[in-house]
Amino acid sequence: MKRLFFILLFLLLVSALEAQEYSWFYIRAKDSLLQPRFKRQDSILIYQGNNNYFKKIFSRYRIYEFKKTARNAEKKYLNRTFFVVSNSDTLLKDLLNIPDSPFISGEIIPEAEKEIYEPNDYGITSTIGENIGLPVYLDYYDVLGVPHAWYYTTGRRETIIGISDGSVDTTDIEFKGKTKVIRKSHLANGHGISVSATAAAQGDNGYGFAGICFDCSIYGTSYGYFQNLETLVELSNLGASVINCSWGIAKPYETAQEEIYKIAKNKTVTVAIAHNKKWIKTKNKGKLFYYPASYDKVISVATVMHRHEKPLDNILVQETNGKYYASNIRGYLGRNLGFKNNDTLDQPFIYPVALRTLNPAVDILGPGVGLVRYGEYVLRNKINYSAYGATSGIAPLVTGTVGLMKSLQPCITVDEVDAIIKLTSMNIDAIEANKPYFGYYGAGMLQTGNAVELVYKLATPSETAYIQNQKFKRWVFPIKAVSEKVIIQNQVFEDDAVLTLTAKNQIIIRKNTVLKPNKTGKIQLKIDADLQPSCELYLRDGFPNNKYYFPENN
Repeated sequence: MKRLFFILLFLLLVSALEAQEYSWFYIRAKDSLLQPRFKRQDSILIYQGNNNYFKKIFSRYRIYEFKKTARNAEKKYLNRTFFVVSNSDTLLKDLLNIPDSPFISGEIIPEAEKEIYEPNDYGITSTIGENIGLPVYLDYYDVLGVPHAWYYTTGRRETIIGISDGSVDTTDIEFKGKTKVIRKSHLANGHGISVSATAAAQGDNGYGFAGICFDCSIYGTSYGYFQNLETLVELSNLGASVINCSWGIAKPYETAQEEIYKIAKNKTVTVAIAHNKKWIKTKNKGKLFYYPASYDKVISVATVMHRHEKPLDNILVQETNGKYYASNIRGYLGRNLGFKNNDTLDQPFIYPVALRTLNPAVDILGPGVGLVRYGEYVLRNKINYSAYGATSGIAPLVTGTVGLMKSLQPCITVDEVDAIIKLTSMNIDAIEANKPYFGYYGAGMLQTGNAVELVYKLATPSETAYIQNQKFKRWVFPIKAVSEKVIIQNQVFEDDAVLTLTAKNQIIIRKNTVLKPNKTGKIQLKIDADLQPSCELYLRDGFPNNKYYFPENN
């Protein structure tokens, strides 16, 4: 009912304000104590403070949102960054030009970044509306572009996410009414609770936090037999769109690989962790495979850092030896960086002990540090975050992403899902510290928003789909597009890469595109005027109206 109320309220706002222009921007204060007071009247904020400059300036504008946010806030600006929506860009200039202004900087938010949806339990990086869930830090969702994915879909009850690695309490608010336990799991300590919550905890319920595919259903089960993956096959036969395996063993079984092929034939995607063993620099480099992650037709997941943009943004000191290190720097493998001769201005290197199992079977990377552990909250009433980059918490980020993709277009195949996740990932090859591990960390960092957007644009006749900003020397990319155009730019497919792109209308190749396969690679670009959408798109209720929706804070 609450969501229906918000949609109706939005429609009223649009009819009254449809000619209004909206300016979104961030602005940073000098002091973390600054907190201008407003009162909301319908959709408008009215300034309630005593600052005469603020009174004069705010009276000239319509203010729709003015709130602190941790989104896009550098470490030094935490608790000092505000998200603002008004009817004019000049408000930002006026606030920065106040005599002895309490604000020091700001920037306009680009139009494309307005295409987001945020549930009411989005944590402290939320922007639009009030977070009435847990005060948790979901910056990794922001980096992955999850609110942009939610712009298109928040999942569907018909989309079933299988959790093959932990027990789930079906009476918990985050899982109630959408979860079924197929087989009881033996894992304890909140493992399955945390994994399930990241993948699909219910969003927009004013409690906890939203999982990636928060309107999806959950089926929980146990490991099953490693030889034949019995419980995974069972989940697939029950209609699971994607299965999460936050576990692994070092021994492969030919019979298990055959079962994975059957699961893929059902159009069920399997996501599994590359595991948590330390990188051994000599003997085991690229040879330590874990299963089911390393089977064919399984998306294998490993760790990357996500939070700070540059090493100098988060320099810390080891208490034991006084050495400097940088932690959680976006795009770097592992979780910590060291510096040669303890010089922070030198090129950083990745501590091998912090790297998890990397090998040529890895497909995609996800954030492994700072992930909310919902199991800790359920079992111990504590808000806690992952600290060591274990891959168990990363897999459900990918699993939830697949759930969103399959919710938007249910008939998409396993190979198409894998291809789109890789095509839309963040390339990290240029980072010097990553180069020794090239070929062992997959396509790069997961980008949930980009992946879901590409599914939508490839399947929408009025849209333009982009394949861009990546470099591939391997893998197979089967892509079908009924979009008005497919534009390939700043993109490389070479060596063993196979691209088979069939489009209904146009394929346009732009600058910095290299199509250079070897004898085992292949490039096939084809126009088929009779190509039809594989199946119906299921967009989120109200799509795309939330772009200009500022509900009353209740």
